[in-house]
Amino acid sequence: MLESAFLVRLQVRNPESKSLLERIIRGFEDLEIQPPNNERRPDLLILELGETPDDDFRQIQFLMNKDAVGEVFLTSGTLNHEVLLRALRSGVKEFLSQPLNEQDVRQALEQFSRRREEVRQQAPRKAGQIVNVIGSKGGIGITTITVNLAAALAESQKVPSVVLMDLNMPFGEIPLFLEIAHKYHWGEAIKNSARLDDSFLMNILTRHASGVYVLPSPASVDYYDPQTTETLERLLGLMKRMFSFVVIDGGHSLGGISLRLLELSDLVLLVSTLSLPCLTNTTKLLNILHDLRHPPTECVKVVINRFLKNSDISLKDATESIKQEIYWKIPNDYRATMSAINQGKPLSQVAARAPVTRSLRDLAAAISDLQVPAEKRF
Repeated sequence: MLESAFLVRLQVRNPESKSLLERIIRGFEDLEIQPPNNERRPDLLILELGETPDDDFRQIQFLMNKDAVGEVFLTSGTLNHEVLLRALRSGVKEFLSQPLNEQDVRQALEQFSRRREEVRQQAPRKAGQIVNVIGSKGGIGITTITVNLAAALAESQKVPSVVLMDLNMPFGEIPLFLEIAHKYHWGEAIKNSARLDDSFLMNILTRHASGVYVLPSPASVDYYDPQTTETLERLLGLMKRMFSFVVIDGGHSLGGISLRLLELSDLVLLVSTLSLPCLTNTTKLLNILHDLRHPPTECVKVVINRFLKNSDISLKDATESIKQEIYWKIPNDYRATMSAINQGKPLSQVAARAPVTRSLRDLAAAISDLQVPAEKRF
């Protein structure tokens, strides 16, 4: 079998249809029929609808949700509106009516080959990094840091692409901070998991003038379930392949979804302030992340926000309290940050020379130079 060939798995019971498909596929230089004992992920599954369509559609949904197949073609002697509608909703790319028309099959396979080749010919890109910004408590500027970090990364010549994702449910405020009128949120990916691919993702993203692509959170609590976590894993894996950085506003709660996404993160920025409640919570969170063992300890960085030199608690005191070095400190600048928030603009557009803006710009530069462990989590 050619390693570069696209693998086609046939689950077709009708002998005439199967024979015709095999003959046509063997006529393509870039297609190979998957042998029964081959466990490689097929690029295409051609499935014949059986006597229990519900089971077949459940199989298609399962494979698509697990990203266990590239595309699915469906074939059947039964052609009606309900079947076509279910096929479309399941993410099926082509419906081939039986008896098969050789020209229709050949055309569908040619289009499939062309689509896969276009993806293959795209310039190889280093896998992106997931930067998850979480807080030791609410109201300490997590969204301000997340939004302006993403904007600073996007404005850097060293970073080709950035996507900003809001996981602070149900109170996500990123659209307000960037004054964007978004049509979609990541709940669309959950509801349409079978359609989740590069094109679908780009259709639900909103591009900000800074160059950051934004995916807000849904304003509801209807997404706390196993399917949500599973689909978000696929979504993040897709984002890592498409973008240099995936910056997440992780809020300050640790639910089931948040814990799993922390495990998948390449870098966690744990935001705190020089206050006793924040530092106490920071110590608790560091212990939780240490027990999770993912991400590795060296990939969890503590960031002190609203830093004042004359604070009652010094950086040395904070370091001794949390038993970890402070990675970064962001100076306090209430006027500049509130002005940026109220105008719905990044700090770089409102107060480009302010110390807080320079600090966030330098943080973005430091992060883009970090070498995090290249552990495969998807």
